[in-house]
Amino acid sequence: MIVVTGATGNVGRPLVELLAAAGEEVTAVSRRPAEGLPAGVAHRQGDLADVDGLKGLFEGADAVYLLVGGLGDELRPDEIVAAAVACGVRRIVLQSSQLAGTRPESASHAILRAFETAVRGSGLEWTVLRPGGFASNAYLWAEGVRSARTVAAPFADVALPVVDPLDIAGVAAAALRDPAHAGRTYVLTGPVPVSPREQVRALADALDAPVEFVALSAAEARSQLVRFLPEEAVDGMLSVMGEPSAEEQRVSPDVERALGRAPRAFSAWAERNAPAFA
Repeated sequence: MIVVTGATGNVGRPLVELLAAAGEEVTAVSRRPAEGLPAGVAHRQGDLADVDGLKGLFEGADAVYLLVGGLGDELRPDEIVAAAVACGVRRIVLQSSQLAGTRPESASHAILRAFETAVRGSGLEWTVLRPGGFASNAYLWAEGVRSARTVAAPFADVALPVVDPLDIAGVAAAALRDPAHAGRTYVLTGPVPVSPREQVRALADALDAPVEFVALSAAEARSQLVRFLPEEAVDGMLSVMGEPSAEEQRVSPDVERALGRAPRAFSAWAERNAPAFA
């Protein structure tokens, strides 16, 4: 049995669907009730912050997908991983972040580095996934596109190889099912760097409607983002978006290594999710 935490999110939900379609016994874990899960998938409501309740989440599992929501400051990585070990879990796949490697001094990703250390030292089979920026971050623009066919964003022409969450889910499913991925750290990106301005063009093409791009300063963008995201997360996000390192702009081969095909382009994500912007 495979347990998927964060099972209702942009990665967790398609991961559950992929595993179920492959015939795996799946338990989907989320903090809130879940609707629309595939037939045969069990659901457990739970929280990784509740260490005492982890036995009820992990018991009977052969493999666990660990996804840390938010900054995860309330979590205790060593105890969470120890609970998986105590329950007889054999394999853990951790969703970390590329920034855990490229920005080792980043306070906002300290919890993910602690999880990586705990997972690698667990004695279990492990795989660490380090996705770069998510294509689905473009959902932040959905209201403006729907209401005014406008996107306001900073760093208009700074390009990053954002990754489709479906590709993260695909690599996760492979790693959960196949021990050949054990002991590996995969950096997951899209096939080419794409700038915010280019993303907006792709959304316009998907909608078959004009969408105006309005350039924001970094300060303007920060004042908007801190309304609904922690300040540390916003500062880290803007730093990468505005001044990415060469490594953060590099296209990684790891999606293709794991799945035997090229990663999906942002334009494919835009076409698939165009109804959210219509």
